[in-house]
Amino acid sequence: MRLRTVISALCLISLTTQRPVAAQTGDAGPPTGGSRDSRELITSRTEQGITNGLRWLADQQHADGAFGSVFAYDGNVGVVGLCGMAFLASGSTAEGGPYAETVRRTVDYVLSCEQPSGFLSENDSAERYHGPMYGHGFAMLFLAEVYGTTERVDVGEPLRRAVRLTIDTQNEQGGWRYNPQPEVADISVTVCQMMALRAARNAGISVPKETIDRGVDYIRRSQNNDGGFKYQLLRSAESKFPRSAAGMVGLYTAGIHEGDVIDRGLEYLMQYRPSGGVTRNLQHYHYGHYYAVQAAWHAGGDFWEEWYPAIRDELLDHQSPRGGWPDHWIGPEYATAMSLLVLQTPNNLLPIFER
Repeated sequence: MRLRTVISALCLISLTTQRPVAAQTGDAGPPTGGSRDSRELITSRTEQGITNGLRWLADQQHADGAFGSVFAYDGNVGVVGLCGMAFLASGSTAEGGPYAETVRRTVDYVLSCEQPSGFLSENDSAERYHGPMYGHGFAMLFLAEVYGTTERVDVGEPLRRAVRLTIDTQNEQGGWRYNPQPEVADISVTVCQMMALRAARNAGISVPKETIDRGVDYIRRSQNNDGGFKYQLLRSAESKFPRSAAGMVGLYTAGIHEGDVIDRGLEYLMQYRPSGGVTRNLQHYHYGHYYAVQAAWHAGGDFWEEWYPAIRDELLDHQSPRGGWPDHWIGPEYATAMSLLVLQTPNNLLPIFER
């Protein structure tokens, strides 16, 4: 039996017996997403690509546990959290697996970025980039995924404080924006917070149903007539692939699997199914496909069977010989973490993918 299979079983037992899983919310129908049988879609070439990617990414970790080589995002807590999730998706945890030490050091770094308010952010984040709530959301998602699979007692309270900050900064429309203040909102940051809250609920952290319901309402109202999603409610905006993929995942992770909003959203996304690099030149390529593969996973059926092999092969075709993926804006560590999360989706090891 593979080590990742053994670790997966232990992780799921831990989640089931130690952390109560909160009920989903929304007008959910029965989940119809991909199954564990989908692991056969991970070909030998894919396995090698994943192995090379994980090895390369682990080699990029700094002494303090951080990741990042592009100045603005060097040590970015969200990028670090995504890198940590890439290792969790392979079966390693803070307690065991080939990359257990890498995961532990990642957890240590994320915890070191906690501010007194519960905000997860580096001290100089405001000086280097905009949108620190992205970092907070992805870092919170990582801690929530870690929480059910570790014996470390120092994760729970910081996670609760991070959740409380997100709850307290939801704005009147039901969404979130770049900074931890309940002012304006956009769908991208909103979905980031919604996924982190869902993961925290799965790990047994209390999240008010009202908070989730208001977030769902914000996402619903962001859908355009063409099935895609606009950026903000306050202004008219065309649909875009990356944020539309995010909007769909925001709904799925809130427990909404059926209805017109889902049907129209999937129809919109399918026009961007990877084929001959059709989405390679789109802005926010890795971000878009990180969410799109999750939407395909939840949708299941033909959508999943067509989408995953297409993005799998496209990513493998553009992997560097050393094992990473390039990105000149946020950095290759970010692009590699996102690519590994996409490729490892059929493993079904991250609790956030559980239905």
